[in-house]
Amino acid sequence: MAGDTSSYGDIHRYEPARESTAAAIGIVLLTIIEIALVFLFVYGLMSAWASTLFGNQFVGGLLALIFIDLAFILLLYRKEFLPDVMVVKKRRRKWEDLYVREEDADGTSLADGEAAWDTVKRAIYPYYKR
Repeated sequence: MAGDTSSYGDIHRYEPARESTAAAIGIVLLTIIEIALVFLFVYGLMSAWASTLFGNQFVGGLLALIFIDLAFILLLYRKEFLPDVMVVKKRRRKWEDLYVREEDADGTSLADGEAAWDTVKRAIYPYYKR
């Protein structure tokens, strides 16, 4: 955990990405497969493969393979080429929900006219006067 010396927004842990060559080659190969699947999917739509029962299932399967391949590309990229960074964040208390200040946690009276109108404006537009 972050110690007392950490201020909000400081980087608590930074592990650089591995950037392996095998992952880069894998991403390139998966991208080539992705382009081939997209070409086959578009060709299937233009050739009206979806008008038959088997063709409709085949085009749907191609679309599923396109998204699965894209998921593997993004997974490899995230795991191998993005650094692991942990930033110190402010812990939010229960009373901070909906941008309520600590002194207003018990609520305010709507009896004092101008202050009540400011409270309503702040509830509708949370970034009022910030």
